[in-house]
Order: sequence, then structure tokens, then C-alpha cells
Amino acid sequence: MTRGVVLHLSEGSPDKHRAVLRNALNLLPVLEPGTPVEVVVHGDGLALALTGAPAGAALAEAQAAGIRLAVCRNSMRSAGVDDDRLAPGAFVVPSGVAHLVARQFEGWAYLRP
Repeated sequence: MTRGVVLHLSEGSPDKHRAVLRNALNLLPVLEPGTPVEVVVHGDGLALALTGAPAGAALAEAQAAGIRLAVCRNSMRSAGVDDDRLAPGAFVVPSGVAHLVARQFEGWAYLRP
């Protein structure tokens, strides 16, 4: 079983988005090579996942380094956001909080920076 690190983001501030992505990038050099790292967004954190987001450049840098962005379908539905508005490379999960729980059950480390 592959274990990784999952970061939880539910705040809407672009400064918070950049800080969480910086935390994720800072993890990479100290983790075993190939360890998966995901940022899970829901609620107001959904703003990070939208094309043209203020922290879009930071997201692109994190994704280029291998960090994955999981987006909550429930939050998308509540905000009226369609898949075509998501940043390239983002993937949708049915429920952000359920995805966080599932990852923890799988043995992933959980961070809420």
C-alpha cells in the first residue's frame, strides 16, 4: 500500500493557498522519493482550483513538482462550478472530507496547515 501526505484546505484566501502549497513543496525534499502528496480543497478552498485563481502560478509550480489537487464535488455543486472551470490537472472527488478520511484510513499523514 502506498502511503502519502494529504493537506486539508478549506479557506478562501489566496495568501493561505500559497502558504499551503509552499508547505506541500517543502515536504518533497524530505519525503521518500515518490511519496504522493495531495492538497484537498473544499468549501472556500475551492477558489484555488479555479482557472485564473490568484494563486494559480503557485498551484502550477506545485503540480509540476508532482503535488496533486483533489477538488470536492459537493463544494463544486454548492458553488455552481462545472468541471470545465477547474485548473488543469485537478481531479474531482465526490466529497473532500470523505476523501480526507479515506486517505487517513489508508495510513496517509494528515496536515491542516
